[in-house]
Amino acid sequence: MKIPKSVPVSKAIESVGKEVTIKGWIHRKRSSGGKAFIVVRDRTNTIQCVADKSSIKEKEWDAIDRAYLESSVIIKGMVKKDERAPNGVELEAKEVIIVHSGEQFPITEYQSPEFLLDVRHLWLRSQRMIHAMRARSYVFKYAREFLDKQGFFEITPPLLTISAGETGANLFEVQYFDQKMYLTESSQLYAEAMIYSLEKVYSFAPSWRAEKSRTTKHLAEYWHLEPEMSYFDNDMNMKLQEKLVSHIANSLAKHNADILAYFGVSAGSLMEIKPPFKRISYTEAIDLLQQKGSSIKWGEDFGVEHEKLLTEQEDKPIFVYNWPKEIKAFYMYTDPKNDKMVVCSDMLAPHGHGEIIGGSQREWRYDQLAENMKAKGLNMDNYKWYLDTRRYGSVPHSGFGLGVERVIKWMLNLDHIRDAIPFPRMINRMAP
Repeated sequence: MKIPKSVPVSKAIESVGKEVTIKGWIHRKRSSGGKAFIVVRDRTNTIQCVADKSSIKEKEWDAIDRAYLESSVIIKGMVKKDERAPNGVELEAKEVIIVHSGEQFPITEYQSPEFLLDVRHLWLRSQRMIHAMRARSYVFKYAREFLDKQGFFEITPPLLTISAGETGANLFEVQYFDQKMYLTESSQLYAEAMIYSLEKVYSFAPSWRAEKSRTTKHLAEYWHLEPEMSYFDNDMNMKLQEKLVSHIANSLAKHNADILAYFGVSAGSLMEIKPPFKRISYTEAIDLLQQKGSSIKWGEDFGVEHEKLLTEQEDKPIFVYNWPKEIKAFYMYTDPKNDKMVVCSDMLAPHGHGEIIGGSQREWRYDQLAENMKAKGLNMDNYKWYLDTRRYGSVPHSGFGLGVERVIKWMLNLDHIRDAIPFPRMINRMAP
């Protein structure tokens, strides 16, 4: 068929008194008194179209009558004001083409979380997922926009590796010809190698972690934004993180208030996300948690309940900095003032949404890095190339990893991280 020229639904809504053609899918449909009321959606919005049986061809009316929800349509007509209609306008149809009526759509009133995951490929058409995926795209855009303006270069690291990024645990093993490799849990080590040439770099790529976790903030496959910067200490690192997160939040508030409103989020609340963010040391955080009734002890890592206690009354993210060396990764810089601590920070989102960034100053001294790796029991042969970066012109440097889906979960105030990614991969979810 020949595809006619058309305008987006959002443009049609602004075209009162004009004749337009739109393309999209039937979102809702009902008939009454010889009229069919068809709500059509596209990626931009929805609009109510009215087809009068006496004004269109009989075959078009019959096609409308047979069409199921989610049938694809092309409708030509006049845009008129009507306060009773959604968005205050209505498209008076002159011509209706049912491109494909398909079959009865399987998503009805029964919408359990597991069922919607089973039919994720179809649920992505829902208004909820359309708005969430638009927000996801904008978060990617605003993050890149900020880093590009800061003089960063985007790099493309390998996603198959023999080197673990953090602990060497929780990796997905892959058969690579006649040997074993792993899906990367972080592109950090490769990004570090590139600061000696490009100085400020970032990778934006998937990461995988085989953590058997069932919390509302865990995915087995997620998108990871990982900047690395030469000649950066951890204070500079945290300031950069504040600016990045603030830029994303403020940009969503300025340009995408309609998406935020759909999720019941005030654009004004995201406009308030501005540096500086509160900073508390790990030791201070432990004391605070104990004051709030937690049984956590110094030296233990935080769980979901601890992050919630620390942030439930906060309206902006907070930093928890300088953690015990025993519970952090081998590449973190040992605190010169206390060799039991490392110079690092975690950024926790407000209102209990949890950690969204983990960052640190990197251990740039060859001997100390090698000692850390041996203490963690790592296979040194797999890291020869990484240690080489400390042999030739090593410099103090820092970096961090931002979990994109966790940021989206927080900024849209989602109940579960699965709605921040098109096709979630979790401990019990491999398909579709």
